[in-house]
Amino acid sequence: MSNDKIYDVIMVGAGPAALTAAIYTTREDIDTLLIERGVIGGLAAVTDIIDNYPGFSQGVHGLDLADNLRVQAERFGAKIELGEVTSIESNGKILKVKVDDKDLLAQAVLVATGCDYKKTGIPGEEQYYARGVHYCATCDGAFYRDKRLAVIGGGNSALQETIFLTRFASHIDLLVRSKIKASDILVKELQTFIDSGKVSVHIGVSPQEILGDEKGVKEIIGKTLDGKNQNYVVDGVFIFIGLRPNTDFLRNSSIELNEQGFLVTNANLETNIPGVFVAGDVRSGATMQIASAAGEGATAALKIREYLEEKNRKIKSSTE
Repeated sequence: MSNDKIYDVIMVGAGPAALTAAIYTTREDIDTLLIERGVIGGLAAVTDIIDNYPGFSQGVHGLDLADNLRVQAERFGAKIELGEVTSIESNGKILKVKVDDKDLLAQAVLVATGCDYKKTGIPGEEQYYARGVHYCATCDGAFYRDKRLAVIGGGNSALQETIFLTRFASHIDLLVRSKIKASDILVKELQTFIDSGKVSVHIGVSPQEILGDEKGVKEIIGKTLDGKNQNYVVDGVFIFIGLRPNTDFLRNSSIELNEQGFLVTNANLETNIPGVFVAGDVRSGATMQIASAAGEGATAALKIREYLEEKNRKIKSSTE
């Protein structure tokens, strides 16, 4: 490894977990660099209203929460850079984080890369991505004012985004493969739009193919429980079927992942590689909630401080 600058901690990702961790580390004069490949704030930043984050009685816009976290972290001295981390390596003493075409060195690393949206894998999904197929209602919903939409999914996210899309769409077909698994409060809120005819729910429908032309999506084909195909004429399809961890860049590393690709940690949020910590949705056992991601970020920051203090003690004692 080179003799370049060695950061106290490099954080991979800049969502609620990493930004919260950075607030804690920088307040204690721990030199902190965050690397983000996409949107600062992660999936929280592209969520319209976050209704269950403590302290906001009327909810908070995801972008506002993300921006406030960023400003707070930067106020204490955190540095945020855009780039894509492609590997993390250890020589037993220093960690090397490869970012694009350069190597950065750190005493400790926090992986807080979060999750991305799962894909259905059906024909037409990739072909019509951003031309009628979307995974973020707050990003793209406004393009479909007075148009027909299909939403795929039956969990909390699918219902939340369906409710949001009713602001724009003339009608929404909600395709649910098995059953609705969302919270009672969301089911009750959705019922209002079902009663008004704005939303139609189709239980037991598995999406099979998305069809369209050079202009974009025209319809989606679903298969019912009795094996029959059902065509839904739509102008766009929004897919909300769960999340997958952003850990592809670690699959060939020595850092332990579980079968689903989530990072495995001990009680101190540390991986099997000393000095590599994890917080937020990318961690095995995470609750996939913004509030808990922020809490884990704070915990990880405190554990990183302890790790650095112990490491410095050992170095000092070995030189005396």
